Amino acid sequence: MFPDLYDYLYHLAPTGGIPLKGTGIVVALALILTHAWALMNKDSTQSFLKSFPRTYFWGVVLLTIDFLWAEFALANMDMGEFYNMRRNFMLIIAGGYVAVLIYVKEFLAVRALGSLLLLIAGPVLTAAFLQPPVTRLLLPILAYVWIIVGMFFIGMPFLMRDWVNTLLAKPQRWNLAVYGGIAYGALLLVCAVLFY
Repeated sequence: MFPDLYDYLYHLAPTGGIPLKGTGIVVALALILTHAWALMNKDSTQSFLKSFPRTYFWGVVLLTIDFLWAEFALANMDMGEFYNMRRNFMLIIAGGYVAVLIYVKEFLAVRALGSLLLLIAGPVLTAAFLQPPVTRLLLPILAYVWIIVGMFFIGMPFLMRDWVNTLLAKPQRWNLAVYGGIAYGALLLVCAVLFY
């Protein structure tokens, strides 16, 4: 099931994998565009952030993406001596997906977002692994932030609600978050274009 894509994303192909420059540019543009959108659409973005943690629809969408990504990874990864249990693991993931949709509706969107952050961090880390430019560390720093936040979102999803309330309590905090995201994205974009 798409072994070439898996090898490309996780640098298992002999010819290399996802390039550092391309990864840097895509992540940088994503940061810049999402934070610029939040800056220009402040009211709608803040309203979305307030309602997101308890929105079941977004939980279903994000958890479905997580499920498909997890099945894709399980179908293609080297499982060593457990290779003969691959089908069982894939069935367990599918059963877990259905069970979570039915029984874990509270803060489902936050938990699913946390899982997605963990999944996204993998290709970003492998793209920067053992690459020569020191500025490549901008990507792993961001990826480890995603990993830490993702684990908190999965284990203590109510924290997102609290963090959003804290962020929106003062305009200065909102501006710092939005302009900080744009600045980090711009720095990453410059480094990706010039040094990667």
